[in-house]
Amino acid sequence: MSRPQSRRAAVTGMGVIAPNGVGTETFWKATREGIAVLDEVTREGCEDLPLKVAGEVRDFDPSATVEERFLVQTDRFTHFAMAAADLALQDAHLGRTLTDDAPFSVGVVTAAGSGGGEFGQRELQQLWGKGSRFVGPYQSIAWFYAASTGQISIRRGFKGPCSVVASDEAGGLDALAHAARAVRRGTDVIVAGSTEAPLAPYSVVCQLGYEELSTADDPTRAYRPFTSAACGFVPAEGGAMLVVEDEDTARERGARVQAVIAGHAATYTGASCWKESRHGLVHAVRGALDEAGCAAEEIDVVFADALGVPEADRAEALAITDVLGDRVPVTAPKTGIGRGYGAAPVLDSVAAVLAMEHGVIPPTPNVFDICHDLDLVTGRARTAELRTALVLSRGLMGSNSALVLRRGATGAS
Repeated sequence: MSRPQSRRAAVTGMGVIAPNGVGTETFWKATREGIAVLDEVTREGCEDLPLKVAGEVRDFDPSATVEERFLVQTDRFTHFAMAAADLALQDAHLGRTLTDDAPFSVGVVTAAGSGGGEFGQRELQQLWGKGSRFVGPYQSIAWFYAASTGQISIRRGFKGPCSVVASDEAGGLDALAHAARAVRRGTDVIVAGSTEAPLAPYSVVCQLGYEELSTADDPTRAYRPFTSAACGFVPAEGGAMLVVEDEDTARERGARVQAVIAGHAATYTGASCWKESRHGLVHAVRGALDEAGCAAEEIDVVFADALGVPEADRAEALAITDVLGDRVPVTAPKTGIGRGYGAAPVLDSVAAVLAMEHGVIPPTPNVFDICHDLDLVTGRARTAELRTALVLSRGLMGSNSALVLRRGATGAS
């Protein structure tokens, strides 16, 4: 084992459950081709609500991958997390022997914006409709935003450091940063990421209080950041989990190092204070670059937060040019699948890793008439030599986060 001060946090496995596909291969094919899957909200109970368009995960059967005893204890957002964790561990070629050999060497960290709204709504309906005896025992834990961390660790027998991040949409990046720092401190493996399921009626009603939420009914126009027609964001469900481990240890076991988490920083600028978020993002980006030992000129692509609110888009565009100038390509593939709260930047991170691996910058679906000084990739994918990527995220409550990823390499060094 390498000494903590010399350890680098490597991504060796990724698992995706997204509106545009289950698994990294399907997700990447759709993302690279700029396929937009935003569509009418079809979830039961949402028909008459003002939210009309979202990114739904429709090709996912949790019972195919998760045992029944765990399914009945958990909400849809945790079903996504357990399935994505399985896919990530398979991708990293880490099986059950991991738990048998060293259970305290593996931890879990997740982020979630709202937790299990669908489960909670169902149990509250039972309470008011039938009485307290009809409320299941898992109501006390299934709705809680920490449920995914707990259930992944219990199901897999992971007894290492486990935690939950609560910092708005930016929590997805912060969870990856927590994982990287745990690995640098000496933990062998961390399963990290974020999944969300915000499309149950109760959850949607809660979101309607966000002025930034788009209620447009045309899927091609409901989410168009960085354009004069920007009218807010549309939500999405799903997410991703990553396996993060010490790079040297990974190479010793013959694992494929897909990327290195090189730097991260986070700031706070206040709820919906979008003008101020420019300065918050600037500080976060510079902090992430400093931690990574990375010059601004080394960033080859930016995966933008892309809120879809004119003032917020302007602040982000200015923050990017403040630090990186106007020469770096920028993309926001989430416009094709929706902005999945804490899961959105984790899916962006997966896309960034795959973009570096394949030398392709995916486009920004449904966006054409750019009204900011950005080299935004639109229309079709762009071929490029990509060694370092920057992923940005902001939360509606004021959190800002930046993550620097460096391209990995296959085989032993």
